Amino acid sequence: MGRRSVARTSRLSLTGLLAALAVAGCTGGSATLPPALGSTPPPAASATPAPAASSTPAPAASATPAPTLAPTLYASSSAAPAAAASPALKPGFSLTGSMAKAREHHTATVLSDGRVLIAGGSGDASAELYDPKTGKFSPTGSMTQGRLGQTATRLSDGRVLIAGGDDNSRNSLASAELYDPNTGKFSPTGPMTRARDSHAASLLPDGRVLISGGCLWGPNGCDYTASAELYDPATGKFSPTGAMAGIRLFHTATLLSNGLVLIAGGSDAQATLASAELYDSKTGKFSPTASMTSARWGHTATLLSDGRVLVAGGGDASGTIVGSAELYDAKTGTFSPTGSMSTGRDDYTAIRLSDGRVLVAGGGNGTEPVASADLYNPKTGTFSPAGSMTSARANYTAALLSDGRVLIAGGGNALPGASAELYQP
Repeated sequence: MGRRSVARTSRLSLTGLLAALAVAGCTGGSATLPPALGSTPPPAASATPAPAASSTPAPAASATPAPTLAPTLYASSSAAPAAAASPALKPGFSLTGSMAKAREHHTATVLSDGRVLIAGGSGDASAELYDPKTGKFSPTGSMTQGRLGQTATRLSDGRVLIAGGDDNSRNSLASAELYDPNTGKFSPTGPMTRARDSHAASLLPDGRVLISGGCLWGPNGCDYTASAELYDPATGKFSPTGAMAGIRLFHTATLLSNGLVLIAGGSDAQATLASAELYDSKTGKFSPTASMTSARWGHTATLLSDGRVLVAGGGDASGTIVGSAELYDAKTGTFSPTGSMSTGRDDYTAIRLSDGRVLVAGGGNGTEPVASADLYNPKTGTFSPAGSMTSARANYTAALLSDGRVLIAGGGNALPGASAELYQP
């Protein structure tokens, strides 16, 4: 769908988007996903190879097909038969329990115990928890402020930092709060040094959170910023850090394997950006890196298992929603093209699965939301079809569950929805 901070109804081309912002008193705009829009996906679970079978194998586990073994010449007649292999789960999408409220531009954060915190969206303050074991949502404490387009970052101690966004009336927020899974309650923290909407958030190796860029909506329109700040969980305070090279919103921020944060693309109020930069938490400064092969807004950036970053989709300099993708190599500091998605996408999500592949699903194609999904294989550099969601969605959330499935919740077509579904790899 069109970006909520400039148009909450129909999708707009970048040209129309800039014109809409000019009417509102703002000189430009584009799109990105709530990083969750900023959060780095959990590391892929490494597979542990099964030990080789001995001449007298142990009984096969019920969840794992029994290995094929040579006949045992002296098998006892009383030996227990091997457990029957469980049928393999069929890959694809299927419905799960629905949320209590219809939501879009909300956040979804996987907690330390495996549940998923769904918060805000559409200016609402309510929150709920999804339990993968039961497939159901249940209410939890509400935020102190109604929000949409906020960022949500799970801290090292398990709490979740909610920061910024707006109140659904184009009033950007500087307030922030913490969710404690042990109590099920939100409490105020911060606030940020300035109000921000359409910003990005990244958890740093030292436990602090980097907040970068964004827009402050007010009576005079949109006030873009290049500023950045750090949240320290130990003190509960935000403090300024070095500024980016230029103003950005609707950009991506990805924590790399080397501890630096890659900032890529977005809009600077005049045009769509191809430029990228790196933030070093040790020096508190941003420095330039090579530009992307294409200017993008509303794209996704996903850290791969080998340390590269997959950047895909979004809108290009002409406002066209694209399906092209590229890879950032942190070792060389350069971007290079890779395979393209089956369709152009913005307002969608990209989730790295446990096996290292990346699931991209739904979003808008420039005309309407879509239900199709693709899988990116880093080994081949290509996307392949992954079926379709049970319904077309944009502005939804996706979260990788501890069992390898993906929870997709909310978003929708013309109106936000409450339905949710699971992707089984």
